[in-house]
Amino acid sequence: MERGAVPKHLHIINPASDFPSYHSAEVYAASGVGGRVSVADLAITTLAALVPDGWRIRLTDEAIEPLDDGAISGDNCDIVAITGKVSQRNRMIELARAYRSRGTPVVIGGSYASLNPEDMRPHADVLVTGEAEEIAAGLFADLAAGRARRHYQGTRPDLARSPVPRWDLYPNGRAQMGAIQTSRGCPFTCDFCDVIQYLGRHQRHKAPAQVIAELDVLYRHGYRYIFLADDNFTVYRRHAHAVLDALRDWNGARGRRATFMTQASLDVARDASLLEACRSASLESLYIGVETVNKESLSAAGKKQNLHQDTAQAVETIVGHGIAVYAGIIVGFDADTPSIFQTMATFINTSPLPLLAVGALVAPRGTPLHDRLAAEGRLTGAAWQSANNPFATNIVPAAMTREDLLTGLAGLCADIYAPTAFETRVRHFLSAFGACRRDRMPQEPRGLHISAPDRQILKRLSGRGREEKRMILDLLDAAVRRPDAAFHVLNFLLRYAQVRHVLAAGGVPIGVGRIGTTATA
Repeated sequence: MERGAVPKHLHIINPASDFPSYHSAEVYAASGVGGRVSVADLAITTLAALVPDGWRIRLTDEAIEPLDDGAISGDNCDIVAITGKVSQRNRMIELARAYRSRGTPVVIGGSYASLNPEDMRPHADVLVTGEAEEIAAGLFADLAAGRARRHYQGTRPDLARSPVPRWDLYPNGRAQMGAIQTSRGCPFTCDFCDVIQYLGRHQRHKAPAQVIAELDVLYRHGYRYIFLADDNFTVYRRHAHAVLDALRDWNGARGRRATFMTQASLDVARDASLLEACRSASLESLYIGVETVNKESLSAAGKKQNLHQDTAQAVETIVGHGIAVYAGIIVGFDADTPSIFQTMATFINTSPLPLLAVGALVAPRGTPLHDRLAAEGRLTGAAWQSANNPFATNIVPAAMTREDLLTGLAGLCADIYAPTAFETRVRHFLSAFGACRRDRMPQEPRGLHISAPDRQILKRLSGRGREEKRMILDLLDAAVRRPDAAFHVLNFLLRYAQVRHVLAAGGVPIGVGRIGTTATA
């Protein structure tokens, strides 16, 4: 970088993903209603808040507004900052190459760069690894003076130093959920998880007042559905209760309440008081890593927090408290034989779990699983290639062939996401939802307003076939009959459309049953 340069204009980019995700919303663009995201991007808005006064800042979330060659060639920024996860690796490199070819310096950071610095080093003028709060001032001062180093190593800061994100720079009308992070890190030791390698096992927390300050900003920008983007929100009960109490009181002072979703462990089912606190705060949805019902696999992977209770009963308990569960499922553990696919199908299809993110086990770089399998000679291909795609893996399974694993995974997804199977699970959900507290569940008909973009999604989904059309109509009718659960039913349908988009991208034909379950095309 030329000495003496004084950059004034910074362009921060969240790249497009290399493969559709269960948790994203590519289906909106595919339906012709423009780019949408499930969750507004917290990384680029937080980074923008760390930029000193005097800089002009532009944010681009490519999930909403992709950058084509013309947009890149006409970009008059002085510096580009690119941040991303493993699922964005290829696009990060494409963008860096395009900007550097026209002489624009490129800064690369984020979780993928932090965990795989040697992979991103050739593509960055400045590489930033780790968390940025404590190094941002020095980084931007060096960039402004034209003396930036090639590498900056971040720290694990006290989250009191994390600023209110710059939501004023973000296209908020194109996101379904806002985002707040109340903590970073997770104390558990799941051997396949790279979160603790990046953010650590010591969980750091924001004070409730700091959380509320961020929530006030999101609310002013129109968000009424907000994701608490913690790695494990409920693991430290005292922190969770303090934040939930603050959210409950904050919501109580609003004419229109906000609704929250977060990530938690299955063992939250053992704490009735915490579940009650979640409901009182309008935290109505949890993403939980269920992973498997194979106890041997859970134990070997270090996911012992899932072994304290029967999985099916735990899910029923959470849903019974009026909280929807979105589950992560993994197949391909060492203890998994080809029978695992039928075992998981039986569990899934008898559960109140309409939506599940199902994928093959992957060993990310830097994890204990990766180290063990590398020592055993059981890795194949780059980890990033598999992490981009839920229907791929970089492991050589222990108790089946790779073909068995990937074929069985495709068959499992095809069967559980057949329209009749999905509808059955939604009806299981409706039967279980709020059973522990039905007399106290809200009865107002919330969530039944369907926006024009959402109607277009449902119309596209119904065009897939007669079974899809019938299922949509039946479930919308069920939602009318259960106003306390209508919000969730509509969400399930919209996310189901995204799941079908992901399965199509992975070449998974819905309804072609290969594991003995009943599926309808």
